[in-house]
Amino acid sequence: MSENLDLVRSIYAAWERGDFRETEWASPEIELVRPDSPDGAVLKGRSPAEGGWREWLTVWENFHAEADEYRVLDDERVLVFGRMSGRGRASGVLSGTETVNLFHIHNGKVTRLVLYSSRQRALADLGLEE
Repeated sequence: MSENLDLVRSIYAAWERGDFRETEWASPEIELVRPDSPDGAVLKGRSPAEGGWREWLTVWENFHAEADEYRVLDDERVLVFGRMSGRGRASGVLSGTETVNLFHIHNGKVTRLVLYSSRQRALADLGLEE
């Protein structure tokens, strides 16, 4: 389990610097799930997931993530409470949002990453309490 936590912490270390380029941690078959998006999008495969991230990042300057709390849920899942923030390229407005990211890990690779924008929804989906 500690290897999974170490992996997620290393991913966040890069994200906290605003570096989202590294994707070796992702399984080639990764599923990137955004349950709070209007279409509930699921991107399957490293290339589509990378494309989704790149598209998202193009509208931001100085975009980065910060982890506030890590929870190891079991042998394959790590939950991270935190926030993401950046400045809109077009608007110039500084924006930040709370995030909860659920990492599913198998054999040292993230196989599924669920990106929640609602703490309540994440906890409800996982059957957890505050």
